[in-house]
Amino acid sequence: VQLVESGGGSVQAGGSLRLSCAASDYTFGQDCVGWFRQAPGKDREWVAGTYIDARSTYYADSVSGRFTVSQDNAKKTVYLQMDRLKPEDTAMYYCASAGDYWFRCSGSDRYTYWGQGTQVTVS
Repeated sequence: VQLVESGGGSVQAGGSLRLSCAASDYTFGQDCVGWFRQAPGKDREWVAGTYIDARSTYYADSVSGRFTVSQDNAKKTVYLQMDRLKPEDTAMYYCASAGDYWFRCSGSDRYTYWGQGTQVTVS
């Protein structure tokens, strides 16, 4: 499974961005798809996750109420809508997937496939 993120960029605090995670030659189903971020000098952080077939979504406390995960009807793209962005949201953002479900689709250890990342800068 190849995952490609897009939609990153530079935005002022309070602004919005929508990231996309597209799967090539694969249709999500019984998969967790997660969003992670890593800022320079910091550990990778789980931001949000979704279990595709159930359309259930989960969020880290740091982004709950500001970020929203969704999917397209074809189940080939997962989105991360980021609103009310803060400077501390600045990081490289990655999506990941795994053909499995676990509690809240959280953490990184069980994800198998990773995208290349897209940079988000909030000033």
